[in-house]
Amino acid sequence: MTCSLSSLCLPLSLSLEDIDQLDNIIKRRQPLKKGDHLFRQGDEFDSIYAVRSGSLKNYIMTNDGEEQITNFHLPSELIGLDGIDCVSYPISAKALETTTVCEIPYSRLQELSNTLPDLRQQIFSCMSKELREDKQMMLLLSKKSAEERVATFLANLSARFKRRGYSPYTFRLPMSRNEIGNYLGLAVETVSRVFTRFQSTKMIAVNGKEVHITDQQQLLEVADLNDYDAEIGSKIAANQ
Repeated sequence: MTCSLSSLCLPLSLSLEDIDQLDNIIKRRQPLKKGDHLFRQGDEFDSIYAVRSGSLKNYIMTNDGEEQITNFHLPSELIGLDGIDCVSYPISAKALETTTVCEIPYSRLQELSNTLPDLRQQIFSCMSKELREDKQMMLLLSKKSAEERVATFLANLSARFKRRGYSPYTFRLPMSRNEIGNYLGLAVETVSRVFTRFQSTKMIAVNGKEVHITDQQQLLEVADLNDYDAEIGSKIAANQ
């Protein structure tokens, strides 16, 4: 069984021989159970990972000993890139549900990327995307209202599911309301109220952890996606 690196995580125009070289350095990991750590903040950095199934959250521990969630990772997304310039992982990664990953030893990846320029370029692209998402998150937390934050969060998930071949309208939220609030800088009660308000306006329908977006255009309007968020807006709009 091979990973989907060549088609989703690292979409490359490589020859079959080059794809085989990439696949040969990938290690198959045992599935993580919900609550298991893939790595912890401070662990020695040695690999990046591709999510095959399931989902994970990234978090850091604050000076007060509180957990602050910094990102969520879905199938075919790379995790651990922010450890490349460090000797240790600056964050922790914990499974939100049963999750399988492919491990890519970074030293082997470096060696291979030296002979495959397209691979090196794609790694740079992935790192650039992470930087862009970090900036978007800073904007989200500094300027947007609670409704705008939740709407942007749902729009972002919709675009990510669409990119991976899943429905952009109906998807399951692997994270809890409390984890969403932690990520967005909102109280869990506020997140629940916003979800209820969105349902009352028939923007979304919620059944447990399953969300169905019934009015994409209204979601984008509430999210107030500006030029900085154009990538999300264009991906959502393409579904209509």
